[in-house]
Amino acid sequence: MNKFRIIVIIYGLVCLPVMMNAQGKKDFDPLIVGVPSLTIAPDARGGGMGDVGAATDPDIYSQFWNPAKYAFAYSKAGIGVSYTPWLRSLVSDIDLAYLSGYYKLGDSDKHAIGASLRYFSLGKIDLTGPGNGQTYGQANPYEMSVDAGYSMKLTETFSGAVNFRFIYSDLGAGVEEDFVPGTSFAVDMAGYWNKYVMIGNSEALLGLGFNISNIGSKISYDNNNTSNFIPTNLRIGGSLLYPLDDYNSLAFNLDLNKYLVPSSPYSRTYDSEELRQKAIKEYNDMSPISGIFKSFSDAPGGSKEEFEEIMWSAGAEYAYDQKFFVRGGYFYESPNKGNRQYFSLGAGFKMNVFILDVAYLISTVPSNPLDQTLRFSLSFDMDGLKNLLK
Repeated sequence: MNKFRIIVIIYGLVCLPVMMNAQGKKDFDPLIVGVPSLTIAPDARGGGMGDVGAATDPDIYSQFWNPAKYAFAYSKAGIGVSYTPWLRSLVSDIDLAYLSGYYKLGDSDKHAIGASLRYFSLGKIDLTGPGNGQTYGQANPYEMSVDAGYSMKLTETFSGAVNFRFIYSDLGAGVEEDFVPGTSFAVDMAGYWNKYVMIGNSEALLGLGFNISNIGSKISYDNNNTSNFIPTNLRIGGSLLYPLDDYNSLAFNLDLNKYLVPSSPYSRTYDSEELRQKAIKEYNDMSPISGIFKSFSDAPGGSKEEFEEIMWSAGAEYAYDQKFFVRGGYFYESPNKGNRQYFSLGAGFKMNVFILDVAYLISTVPSNPLDQTLRFSLSFDMDGLKNLLK
């Protein structure tokens, strides 16, 4: 099995909804990124609300959504683990595991550090010889990242954060001599603002946030002969947490996302092969920073297509006594840019020490193998554990 076939299989499994929904679409032109597993929402709380989290009230999994929220976390420290079986309607051995945690420094309650570990297993792929179909081994591809960051309250209502990430992607190294694991380094820059506002006779919490994630080097699997942009992403969101009474509250959340990577030249038509090769060379030679700026104005269809690259998600969360939670949400991506469209449902239960969350995805487009995807999250509140041990 050659390296091109392995890449096609692996990225096909990760992005299968995009590929299946592309059939028969004349204007289908998704943005191409390397290590697409970095964009998968890892936790059941955000996943249960349609994949929102830029401005929701802080939780243990803020490291993925917006690390600046840690500076406003209510507890001194926390740690959580999440598990997502992936594409289970097609295969049985693809899954995402995610570990995240934070710790607030000192007694000033202004500084916090956070870290996470992401591991995306693509299961086992049998390697077969050309023509005869004889199996001669297996590849065990996987992608992982580890990151750590620092957040700080800059004012009483605003915090900022910076996060550093190492990315490792092994799509079957060792199958061919020139096929090697890819590595990349990236940075996230985030901000979070919140303030209590009066709505009627109630004091509601209004939040706004942004996170520019995966600003970093390209990734290559052939010793830098060719390379791919990693999924640099701009996330902007708002949230309103409204108390219905002393025990019941309702939160409304909205996120907007846009990949900050240039449009691929491979799916376009050109007047000559020379122009095509020139466009491909310019694309391959483009630096990640240049790609970020170019991503706002390079869509072949102009401003209309640029707006099609914006994904949006909306979700709500009902809480009873901050111990029982019910969630719902919706995620939308343009049919021309991937056509991921789905509802999600979720629930959570909080004890003094731990929080258990679950989420369920319901696709609204046909032939989507992500339909009925489950997420599970288990979180531990270190303040609750400390009080329990007293």
